[in-house]
Amino acid sequence: MRKIALDLGVRKTAFCEVKNGAVVRRATVTSVETLSSLLGPQEQPAVVAIEACREAWHVHDLLRSWGNEVVLVDTTRSRRLGIGQHGRKTDRIDAEVLALALERGGIPMAHVLSPHRRELRRWLGVRRALVESRANLITTCRGLAREQGVVLPKCTVPIFARKARRSAGIALPVLEPLLKQLDAINPELAVAEAKLAELGETEPVVKLLMTAPGVGPIIAACFVSVIDDAKRFRSPHQVESYVGLVPSEDSSGGKRRLGAITKKGNPYLRSLLIEGAWAILGRVDRNDPLRLWAEAVAERRSRKIAVTALARRLVGVLWAMWRDSKPYDPKLLAAASSRGTRRLAHALQTQARNLEVQLQP
Repeated sequence: MRKIALDLGVRKTAFCEVKNGAVVRRATVTSVETLSSLLGPQEQPAVVAIEACREAWHVHDLLRSWGNEVVLVDTTRSRRLGIGQHGRKTDRIDAEVLALALERGGIPMAHVLSPHRRELRRWLGVRRALVESRANLITTCRGLAREQGVVLPKCTVPIFARKARRSAGIALPVLEPLLKQLDAINPELAVAEAKLAELGETEPVVKLLMTAPGVGPIIAACFVSVIDDAKRFRSPHQVESYVGLVPSEDSSGGKRRLGAITKKGNPYLRSLLIEGAWAILGRVDRNDPLRLWAEAVAERRSRKIAVTALARRLVGVLWAMWRDSKPYDPKLLAAASSRGTRRLAHALQTQARNLEVQLQP
């Protein structure tokens, strides 16, 4: 089959076809749809490489409908293919490098979300944008009011606009345009959350994950939309690394150096997991094994480090629940933690005995 790469852009897309390590055809088009003369159903099928991006799913589906095989490239590892090497990076060069890498093989592939999970992620994006806009508006309102000596009362977000109008006084003319925007956002936010609830009803795994402490419908839906298929991971550590909650590492010469978390992967899911961890540490039953474990970490290190570690542990718990199709069971988790502690203690005892043997005259 032909080997082709596309470098997708907002205004133009670069096309490059290679054969036996040499470029045989180039083109530049204004939209992917105009590629039908090069990759359409009437043309010879091809293997097409594209970098993962917002437009990639649409392009993936379109090219496959034309009879092509599509390879979605993981952008976090695209530099190892040579993209941007020697400070040379253009759409034309990127498409060529990608096509040559496709022909060589061993290209790092990204996961393609199922259509239903894509829809779930879209509505999560809508809700996130609305929530962030509402938070920014409220913060701005409070700041503008303080400039004029007015302190707006503390209250829940849905009734903030009504309370602010009553308390704004001389600041009301300045705040009113922002309060009108808040009035408009709240109904739209309700629509987005209703749509997410509707999509969640068709996802049994969302309800399953909500049985875990600190996990509500938004965290569960986001986790499902990002992971998509639990079976594509072999261990909880792989999932934790995928969402960027494992420590960065720079080890060399026999010395292991661990740093802050990598922060790779979906930042929205990571922030939601941190919020869920704070909820576990502050509002969940004190006898819950997750809270007990986090409190033990907080005593040794700090509360902030404990929350990050708890978020990482929560990822593993959610993945195991999904993999086994079992709801959250604190007794089962406590037993597993106990077994892990006993294994660690046994390993430390073995190391101590070996050291004593080495030190004996």
